[in-house]
Amino acid sequence: MKIHIRNMVCERCIMAVRRELDKMGLAPKHITLGQVTLEHGLSGPDKARLREGLANLGFELIDDRRGRIIESIKKEVIELVHRRDNDIKTNLSEHLSRALGHDYGQLSKLFTEVEGTTLEKYVIAQKIERVKELLVYDELSLGEIADLLHYSSPAYLSNQFKKVTGLTPSHFRALGQERRIPLDKL
Repeated sequence: MKIHIRNMVCERCIMAVRRELDKMGLAPKHITLGQVTLEHGLSGPDKARLREGLANLGFELIDDRRGRIIESIKKEVIELVHRRDNDIKTNLSEHLSRALGHDYGQLSKLFTEVEGTTLEKYVIAQKIERVKELLVYDELSLGEIADLLHYSSPAYLSNQFKKVTGLTPSHFRALGQERRIPLDKL
């Protein structure tokens, strides 16, 4: 049995959901972002307990088809941007259509209706979050980050970053370095 969960965005989310399922004695067969496969179905009381336990962690069971599609879109975008850097250059519309088995126009329209923002803005927001992460790590130059995330140029990345955050990448990096404690000082 598959259950769908809203707001799972990282590996820690997977671990938190796994702990909650284990605590309830519901051994999951497989857990990915936004989806859990269980050995057996959930009884009404178990589903209610799970719903409550997940809500306490900031997650939500998804019961409707539209919600499942939206979470699947988010999962695919997060996977592309945060986990499979080399695949970002993949045409997003083709990738989403293929992965979800729906026309991209329908997916984009549904996303905008449900989320109140365009799919393109969501992708940009995810990319900017990835850029922030890479800037704070301070291991790559802006040019290398632009290449990694398939921006046409460091200048384009810089402009988009400033438009979204209000800061230049170099200013953001400097702020991050001021707050960062070197590992050897911990």
